[in-house]
This record gives sequence, C-alpha cells and structure tokens, in this order.
Amino acid sequence: MFTNDPIKFNKETNKDKALLCLDPGTKNIGIAISDINKKVATPIEVIKFTKYMDLKNKIKELADKRSVQGIIIGYPINMDGSIGPKAQSSNSLADNLSSDLKLPILLWDERLSTSGAERILISSDISRKKRKKVIDKVAASYILQGYLDFINKNNSLWDNVNLIIKNNFF
Repeated sequence: MFTNDPIKFNKETNKDKALLCLDPGTKNIGIAISDINKKVATPIEVIKFTKYMDLKNKIKELADKRSVQGIIIGYPINMDGSIGPKAQSSNSLADNLSSDLKLPILLWDERLSTSGAERILISSDISRKKRKKVIDKVAASYILQGYLDFINKNNSLWDNVNLIIKNNFF
C-alpha cells in the first residue's frame, strides 16, 4: 500500500517502531530514520543509485535491521502544485517498493527540502565539500522531520479533543 494521505499512513504505522525516509535523486538517495517514538529524524546514509534491485535489497536490509514499519518517500511536487517527471519517478518507486517490501509507504511533499537542509548545514558551518557528501541524507532527515512534526501536532490535537470529550468539558 502506498498513499499520500499522512493520516492513513499514521494509522498503518502507529506501533513503537521506526520509519525510514528516502530522498530519491537521479544519482543519490538520502536515507534517514526516526526513533521508535516518532519524534526525531536522524540522517543515516547516502547510497548511489545504480539499479532498482540493488536499491530494493539495501532498503530491505535497512528495514529488517532497524525494525522499520513504514517508509516515507520524498515527493518532489512542483512549486505550482503540479506533478512533474521527478514526482512521477517517486510514484513509480513507491509502487514498486510497496509491492516488493510489503510495507506501508507515504509520498510526502518535499518542496524546498534540499534548500532547507543546505541552510541547516551552512548555519552549522559545514564546509562546501562536506555539505556535498551529506546533503542528501540531511534532506531525507528534513523530509522525515516534517512528517513527524505534522503527525505529532495532529496527535496532540486529537489527544486534546479526546480528553475534552472524555471529561465532558464542552
């Protein structure tokens, strides 16, 4: 199953297990992982994109090793909201991984993630040479953190609504 609905994805992945995030590019794929409480995203590695089978095997290995229960894939929607070739490529990747790995997959809007990651690295005084090596995994972390912040904000909202209903505060 793959979706672009974060609420549906959250219902499928609400166990205390990690989420993996991929920031697919034409040459490299950045990878990040969440903690089991789904609060913090951590960049873990950059892999060179060669062929799909190698990528699938690497992701399966990471998912098994780290007890991953779902995958988030950066979805590069154009700034005007339209779907271009890069977004279609993410769609294809999500579709293939979904059937091959049998894990829930979310396509998450990644607009401006690379520039956000770049700003973080520049503000941390990371050299241009080092930034080039880590930008993809930091961008994956940036994408994943955006999802985690969204879900935790919504969880807090629903927790408060449930508390109000439970205690008849209305």
